[in-house]
Amino acid sequence: MLYSALWRALPGPAPAKLLQALVLLAAVVAFLFLWLFPRVAPLMPFNDNTVGASPTGGVHAPLVPGDRA
Repeated sequence: MLYSALWRALPGPAPAKLLQALVLLAAVVAFLFLWLFPRVAPLMPFNDNTVGASPTGGVHAPLVPGDRA
């Protein structure tokens, strides 16, 4: 169920070890969602869209000679 080294390092009987392991797991998940993921999110390319948008916000159509940009 748990890593054996972690299980051996936790003090107390099995029910206390299980409770401590659950608290530790909750602390790790809270750390990830409240601190780490928000700081890494701006570095991820999930919102870098490259298809279908022009600098003016509409769909970019090719310019015909003689048209002004």
